[in-house]
Amino acid sequence: MTETLELKYGCNPNQRNASISIEGKLPVKVLNGKAGYINFLDALNGYQLVRELREATGLPAAASFKHVSPAGAAVYTPLSETERKMYFVTSKTELSELAVAYIRARGADRMSSFGDFISLSDTCDRATAKAIAREVSDGVIAPAYTDEALEILKAKRNGTYCIISIDPDYMPSPVETKTVYGITFTQEHNSFVPSDKDFTNIVTQNRNLTAEAKLDLTVALVALKYTQSNSVAYAFHGQTIGVGAGQQSRIHCTRLAGGKADLWNLRQSEKVLTLPFRKDLSRNDKDNVIEQYLSDDPEIDVISAWQDYFTIRPVPFKTEEKKAFLSSLSGICLASDAFFPFGDNISRAAKSGVGYISEPGGSLRDDLVIAEADRHGMVMCFTGVRLFHH
Repeated sequence: MTETLELKYGCNPNQRNASISIEGKLPVKVLNGKAGYINFLDALNGYQLVRELREATGLPAAASFKHVSPAGAAVYTPLSETERKMYFVTSKTELSELAVAYIRARGADRMSSFGDFISLSDTCDRATAKAIAREVSDGVIAPAYTDEALEILKAKRNGTYCIISIDPDYMPSPVETKTVYGITFTQEHNSFVPSDKDFTNIVTQNRNLTAEAKLDLTVALVALKYTQSNSVAYAFHGQTIGVGAGQQSRIHCTRLAGGKADLWNLRQSEKVLTLPFRKDLSRNDKDNVIEQYLSDDPEIDVISAWQDYFTIRPVPFKTEEKKAFLSSLSGICLASDAFFPFGDNISRAAKSGVGYISEPGGSLRDDLVIAEADRHGMVMCFTGVRLFHH
């Protein structure tokens, strides 16, 4: 017996007759709103990600998905005072471990997370629902919701917010299929979940891989498993801080993700944390202004038009100052879904404070890549596992 759920529409509104189905009973229920095709692609990829992070780390996990790749993914680790400020968390903000995981996932790349689909590893509680309620989001998937959380979320988007529950005991078939142009592709499900054994093949002179770095590399690897390839992810403090997705060239992935990681770090600078925003600016407006303020080639000159955004004219953040700030960083982790073919990726990563790298290995130029990592004093391990995702 096949169970089918009709969807709002397919990838685009003109693509009708959209649905999801399964032989047997669907493990998902739409509790509120009406889900679309992309909503479910994000929800099901995101839920696999957070479920595997929970399995790998034992910590509550959350992901913020946009267009079938994570804008951010995180597990619970306590927020520092600086992180609380950059994530708009005040002394009055109600927090739980799951709420902190979502705040981290959303805060990884707030520009890309605008209008995200959220995935949660654990039962959505009131604190997490309140954190979600403050953001512009399309929907959420979780194994369950408390009554208070459900009431809060149902009020979003004038009652149309998409809320999906999924059976936490559901296990998919070990064989998955996909149809393209009327032709069906079949393959085994990618069951790889990183563990300590995947970080034992350290190929650099520096072999001091810390417990904190293992956690961050685990977050990065699981995130990459559900990111459109080619992909590279930077991670720190139990969360991704820059994901470079869907690039044909690996160095472009590394640059893209590195640029996002740099912005995440620059948001913690005193100049950004003390920007004198007008009180009528929303947090989304602030995100946009910060992006322009930190850009060396902004689309909007927020300094010249400061009255539109600030109570007083802010001091510009000069390029040399930003470079000096970034040069002081260290201990950041980087993972790649496939091998680095050239040492330029390592050189770019070093500019963003990377000290730890995980990649499959297997390039004809592995020796040159290792030598570049040694030149920067990095720890690099080869997992032997490629994580392409399409």
